[in-house]
Formats: sequence, structure tokens, C-alpha cells
Amino acid sequence: MQKKIFMYEALRDAIDEEMARDKRVFVLGEDVGHYGGSYKVTKHLHIKYGDLRILDTPIAENSFTGMAIGAAMTGLKPIVEGMNLSFLLLAFNQISNNAGMLHYTSGGNWSIPLVVRGPGGIGKQLSAEHSQRIEAYFQAVPGLKIVACSTPYNAKGLLKAAIRDANPVLFLEHVLLYNLKQEIPEEEYILPLDKAQIVREGSDVTIITYSRMRHHVMQAVEQLCKQGIDAEVIDLISLKPIDINTLIVSVQKTHKAIVVEECMQTGGIAAEVMAQLYSLAFDELDAPIIRLSSKDVPTPYNGLLEQASLVQPDQIVSAVKQLLKIHF
Repeated sequence: MQKKIFMYEALRDAIDEEMARDKRVFVLGEDVGHYGGSYKVTKHLHIKYGDLRILDTPIAENSFTGMAIGAAMTGLKPIVEGMNLSFLLLAFNQISNNAGMLHYTSGGNWSIPLVVRGPGGIGKQLSAEHSQRIEAYFQAVPGLKIVACSTPYNAKGLLKAAIRDANPVLFLEHVLLYNLKQEIPEEEYILPLDKAQIVREGSDVTIITYSRMRHHVMQAVEQLCKQGIDAEVIDLISLKPIDINTLIVSVQKTHKAIVVEECMQTGGIAAEVMAQLYSLAFDELDAPIIRLSSKDVPTPYNGLLEQASLVQPDQIVSAVKQLLKIHF
């Protein structure tokens, strides 16, 4: 049986099912309880589970993230919601020095089964401080897993897996995908946290992407198909660790690659993907990898400038044609 739901509902179902399954799971963050979360992911859950398992916190990200890490050390399974993931930069010390490293620095005596999740990415005129793409900041932190969902289907299956994982997982949800609707199975399913998804098979070029850019890429692929270009599309999903084997197999088939990301170009996820592909599959490439990233600027408030800072579908089409040396 299938049901058609929004992505925020799929995330809520995942949390609800895991809280019902395991009494150690609880949610904390700003306005997660009676208000239901800034994007309604936890709406009504406080009625079912009470105010101690759906815990409203003060506006103090470093403090409540530290509290969650301590709770995880004692055997609970906290889910920290950042009202906007940009705000969790205030908890960078806790997430990096403690969540990421305590398992190692304690000699394996402590595990940190923690999920840090919430809305991020560039929305619609949310301006610079609310448009952070924090995956680049946390990419270098040892001990963290980083996952980016992109559809209601993978959002639910990945969040359930993240909650069950014994490691700290940074779970990225794009602010503009919450109202994306899709049919998903009513029966339980779990998806692996460390595997990329081949969204579309193709033979001419490999397009690697994640999160909201998956949908920009698919818009571009529709145009490319009409022009006889057969693109393979891969959604990374796991940003740390990167499922490099899936990427290598694809490049062995197409011999050309483009990486499309919403992250900033300097030090972004694409830079890591390219470095690994050049190290491990250089001889398979017939041309340099093309990288399409957001501009290295604070995201503008002005709507037109905001769009200009982002990769658009027509730019992806142009890059594919450039790579394949197809002239306009």
C-alpha cells in the first residue's frame, strides 16, 4: 500500500514510529513541542509523548546540543532539531569536539547515538544568515556522518536509519523541499545511510548532485533528453562518507562527470567529490570534471540576486553540452 504525503509529514512519521518503537528516543529544540516545530515536523507529537520526550528548549543552541550529547552518552537517543541549521553553527564546538570525537577520545567507552536535524539551504529570500549550507563546515569533522535527504521517500527511510545508528548523524533537510509530495510505502522501510542513489541511468555523462539540486538536475535532464543526450544522475545522499564506489562505476561507463551542488564552490562538497574521483578514477575520465556551485558570496536577500547566486537548470544543460562538445 502507498500513501501520498509531504516531506515534512514523512519526517514526522519517521520520528513518531521510532519514538513508539524505542522509549529512549526523544526530541529537543526550540519550539518543537507545543508549536510543533518551525516547519511542523513535530506537530502534535507532544500530545502523544509528553513534554519530556518532545522537549522545548531555551534559545541556547550550544547548551541544548551539549545536553543532548550528554543524554546520548548515558544511553538515550536524542534528536536535536535546529529551527534553522544556520543557528547550529552556535553549537559547532559541541558537535565537532564532543559529538564527533568522544567515541574516539574515550577509547570507545562512550557512543553518541545522536541525530542533529533541521531545515537548511537557500530558501526564498531568507537572506545570508538563514541560508547557510552547513555541510561544508562540518565535512572535515572526524566521527560525524552527514546525510542529505531529497524526497519524502528517502527522508523517512534515512531518518529512521539515522535514529537507530550508534553514531552522531547530521541530517540535512532543505527548507524548500518540505512541501514536496510523493507516494511512499505504508509499511516500514529503512534506507542505508552510506549509499548514493542512481536516480536515472544513462550513458553519455554522469551528473552528481544532492538535496534540492537533484530536482534542478532532473529539470535539466528533461531538456537534455529532448536533444538526444542520455545523462546518468546520482544523488549522493551520504555526504560523509561519500559513496565513491558508485561514482566510480558510473564514470567507468560515461567517462565524463559534472558535480552540481548548492554549496559554495570554495571548500564545498563538490571539491571533495572531484578530489576523490581524480585520485581513484583519473584514467577513466575523458575530460576534466565540471563543477557547478553557488557563488562564493553571502546569499543576497534580493530575489533576483538570490537566484543569480544559485545553479539553475539552464546552466546545467549548457555545462553538459560544453562537456560533450555539442555546439549551440
